[in-house]
Amino acid sequence: MSVPRELFERMWPHWLGPVTGEADLLTEDVVLEMPFARPGGPARVVGREEVLAFVTTGRAALPARLDGVRCLAVHETVDPDVIVVEYEITGTSALTGRRASLPFVGVLGARDGRVALWREYQDTAGIARALSGHPG
Repeated sequence: MSVPRELFERMWPHWLGPVTGEADLLTEDVVLEMPFARPGGPARVVGREEVLAFVTTGRAALPARLDGVRCLAVHETVDPDVIVVEYEITGTSALTGRRASLPFVGVLGARDGRVALWREYQDTAGIARALSGHPG
């Protein structure tokens, strides 16, 4: 199994609960990129402590409970330290009680057995719809 694939398999279970143990998975200079960040949100966060603080704050503000992650596909790249992952996250809105699953794509770059890059492509409009309960 490739190091990036193993890191992804170790990373996603942390998304379902409080931010604990994730620091061990990240390089000190890890880069979190969100090319389709929600309006007003950062598109890039650099550094382990900064990323953990951003993730902790984001999870606390998320009006939903994340219930599960399902890996749909892992694509190897020409760089053995980089994979592209298609996955979906299922959650339940705290506002509506509605359960929804949404697709994501992530690019994971590894260095020295840790995550050095996590670039996540989110459907921010789909997330907003799922949380609000509005179909369109």
